[in-house]
Amino acid sequence: MEIYEEIVRLKNEGRQCALATIVQCIGSSPQREGAKILVRDDGSILGTLGGGCIEAEVKQASLMVLKNSLPMTVPFELTEKHGGLVCGGKILVYIEPIIPEPHLIILGAGHVGKALSTVARFSGFLVTVADDREEYANRKNIPHANDIIVRDFGSILGHVSVDGNTFIVIATRGHNHDLEAIKAALETKACYVGLLGSRRKKALLFRMLRNEGYAEETVNRIITPVGLPIGSVTPEEIAISIMAQIIEHRRRNAASGLSNSSCSRFIPEDGTVKTTSSSEG
Repeated sequence: MEIYEEIVRLKNEGRQCALATIVQCIGSSPQREGAKILVRDDGSILGTLGGGCIEAEVKQASLMVLKNSLPMTVPFELTEKHGGLVCGGKILVYIEPIIPEPHLIILGAGHVGKALSTVARFSGFLVTVADDREEYANRKNIPHANDIIVRDFGSILGHVSVDGNTFIVIATRGHNHDLEAIKAALETKACYVGLLGSRRKKALLFRMLRNEGYAEETVNRIITPVGLPIGSVTPEEIAISIMAQIIEHRRRNAASGLSNSSCSRFIPEDGTVKTTSSSEG
């Protein structure tokens, strides 16, 4: 129960973790089927799979799973020493990511913001829509948002939780509001800051930011014009192009797989075992 209680605690804090479970054992192994460890997003571990190199590799794989947000099955042949014992068995470890919903904050409750809130909620995002106009930022106009905030754009983000799993899209009604919202967004740890607008708007706002002393690296965090170039015209089409880009951004750093180590060898899907490893000359 301790592991599951910790999962609940981490999710309530908006943190990620991965649950690794031994699902198959063949021969001798330090733990049997059902043994679990929880790997937190900071790399710390709760539980045990037998210690040593098994847990070191499962930890590495779990952190990759968190980057990719997709589960992974990792097979091992235990041909090296683990805690002073030569196990000689085979195990399969299933690793599943436990990740809070990604959070999309939309600054601007106009036509695009409204359409984007619907598409984002359908895509599995926690959605916050904010605007300084109560006649736009309300449940009747934005029925699918999880949260609706009425505040000026410069202070909105100070009243919302923003972390590395947060995406921000700025779709206000004018340059001055855009600039106000951009400055606030650049102060956050959001992994994505997108700005709706033309290349002309981009040039104007970027020049204003540079004139105010913003570093080039900071300014370049802004993605604009936001959305993939699919020829979108209507608010709904623009919303789809933006969500497609956000999803692409989330998946871009997908894990490419694990390399063999001196502590284990992988079991191919056909069950055969390769006889080479990185520790052999």
